[in-house]
Amino acid sequence: MPPRISLRSTPLTRPSTLLCRRSYSSQKSTPLTLAYDLHSPPKPSSSAPRAIIFMHGLFGSKKNNRSISKALARDLGRPIYAVDLRNHGDSPHNPNHDYLSMANDVEGFMEEHGLKEPTLIGHSMGAKTAMTLALRSPELIHDIISVDNAPVDVALMSSFAQYIQGMKKIEESMVTKQVEADQILKDYEKSLPIRQFLLSNMWQPPQEKTKKFRIPLRILGSALGNLGDFPFKNPGEVRFEGPALFVRGTQSKYVPDESLPAIGEFFPRFRLADVDSGHWVISEKPEEFRQAVVEFLTPKE
Repeated sequence: MPPRISLRSTPLTRPSTLLCRRSYSSQKSTPLTLAYDLHSPPKPSSSAPRAIIFMHGLFGSKKNNRSISKALARDLGRPIYAVDLRNHGDSPHNPNHDYLSMANDVEGFMEEHGLKEPTLIGHSMGAKTAMTLALRSPELIHDIISVDNAPVDVALMSSFAQYIQGMKKIEESMVTKQVEADQILKDYEKSLPIRQFLLSNMWQPPQEKTKKFRIPLRILGSALGNLGDFPFKNPGEVRFEGPALFVRGTQSKYVPDESLPAIGEFFPRFRLADVDSGHWVISEKPEEFRQAVVEFLTPKE
């Protein structure tokens, strides 16, 4: 049975001379050095295929995108850099956790690895990071894929704050086994796959007997109030006229139909792919997501 993916395209109605290329260099800070996994294609599509940078969502890491990254590297013949955004995975911690800072980190990553005009793929928090970088420095990015997020202010699900509370409770309880942590987290999240996703952030530091979370719970908890916001409000000031694909879960609230005009203002060449899933599109419907991405990124004859 074919996946339920509907594609909508918006015509490019504005001439390219209207594209504003403000770089917002005055807002840039020193980037953090991001940890990453490189998934090289078994059969490169060319002698120097364009790179793809894959960014996870809140509480995620490069590990979450390992399987889909390998599949896309195989199907597209392009290298995929799955990164850990700041305050996640193996990347450094910093008290500033906002989209301009995260976009600056990714731009620094591109400079460090010599990645010219890559494709950006991001889910949720990673999607807004990708959109922020594309709008701030459009000349650096070839195209983007935003997974279940839009360039608008949308309040985060209340469950994210509950997850922070649950993870803090786990650390306060000084657990020594994963099963003990899961038992505590059941009071905050009933879904086993989501609990497993959150608990993938646990580790046991050397010379310590109890398990801890790699992610800085205090920093991320303080940032929750602003992570639903989008740093750019006026499409007349910034615009990305490269190709853009917005993949949304039809059971999710993050890309409502009311947000489509704003998407079209910021990204006038956007296409929309609807996948019958919730917010966790990639993990819920990996094959439908893979097909939408491959169709979008495969060069047209």
